[in-house]
Amino acid sequence: MPFSRLGLIEPLVQSVTDAGYNKPTSIQEKAIPVVLRGDNLIAAAQTGTGKTASFVLPILQQLSSAETKRKKRIRALIIAPTRELVVQVAASVNTYAKHLNLTALAMYGGVDAKQQRQALVDGVDILVATPGRLLDMYTRRAVHFDEVEVLVLDEADKMLDMGFIDDIDDIVAKLPSERQSLLFSATLSKKVRALAKNAVDHPVEISIAAAQASKPNIEQWLTTVDKDKKSALLSHLIQTTPWQQALIFIETKHGAAKLVSQLEKRGIVADCIHSGRTQEIREQILADFKAGKINYLVATGVAARGIDIDNLERVVNYDLPFPADEYVHRIGRTGRAGAQGEAVSLVSKDDFKNLCMIESRLDHLIERRQIEGFAPRKVVPVSVLNFVPKAKRKPTAE
Repeated sequence: MPFSRLGLIEPLVQSVTDAGYNKPTSIQEKAIPVVLRGDNLIAAAQTGTGKTASFVLPILQQLSSAETKRKKRIRALIIAPTRELVVQVAASVNTYAKHLNLTALAMYGGVDAKQQRQALVDGVDILVATPGRLLDMYTRRAVHFDEVEVLVLDEADKMLDMGFIDDIDDIVAKLPSERQSLLFSATLSKKVRALAKNAVDHPVEISIAAAQASKPNIEQWLTTVDKDKKSALLSHLIQTTPWQQALIFIETKHGAAKLVSQLEKRGIVADCIHSGRTQEIREQILADFKAGKINYLVATGVAARGIDIDNLERVVNYDLPFPADEYVHRIGRTGRAGAQGEAVSLVSKDDFKNLCMIESRLDHLIERRQIEGFAPRKVVPVSVLNFVPKAKRKPTAE
């Protein structure tokens, strides 16, 4: 099905074509007609499914018949959890709006707010913002919400994980009651549904998360190794395999910096992004990674939100994530738009519980490969696909 059959106007179809996309993804096929009808929506969709275009394109079409008339007013508000994701979404808006007379602004903390305030004075149709900076600018009367027609909560699950629930509730309470509301999340947990109940009235619900959880074009495999040998194994894989680029996930910012140092001692140039680095540095490192100037980027899960790189060859889980859906989110950064990708996990015995939950989520075992010279002293058992965490187990009758 071509984009034109989804009801999109010609300028948007042209922008999509210019960007190199020929046909919509599953989430785009399902979501775009819903949004164009003006319905409220909650959608479960992983990274790499094309979810950003699924709400940006119809919003642009809805706003194309007019422009923001008053200073400090906006017509569409997109809220996202991290600065990187805000920048990525705003860039997508500008890409798809290039044949329309609409403006967008990325607004986030960690940088001087002066330019952001001036842009709002000049006039912005679509504002993409992190919750904290948005509330700060609202409190300072740099932005007003009385003309907001559409609200988007992007990656709602991660915003809740990061503790933004009070900020989001505060923002929603300040918005016009007559608006269209869209919520996108990797999972529709009880917390996400509670947020949706407050923010999204009578929504249409769609989900493609389950179908996306194990994409056939992503080659997934793991290798077991003792925890203290992980950095040596990663170095060995980089030096002995034809890897050109890898996004390496790790759990802590201290661990990220330490791993970069360990790689450098073995002659491997890498860099890292995490919440402890300034926004300017993070943006420069990310730009260098996208441009191929940095081949190996180590990132914490939060910092990696919003990293959107076409043709990323592989992701490496140096640490297995929790919860299991975060694994699905991570591997979705490779194998995008039908391209081939690879997801490699380094698993030690203390990762076993997370591995069980991940494989239960996928409903299949991940292929195991043993790397010569790195067989673990502490053997990692084969997972149990019906694994249930102890806290969720029902007591058995005696």
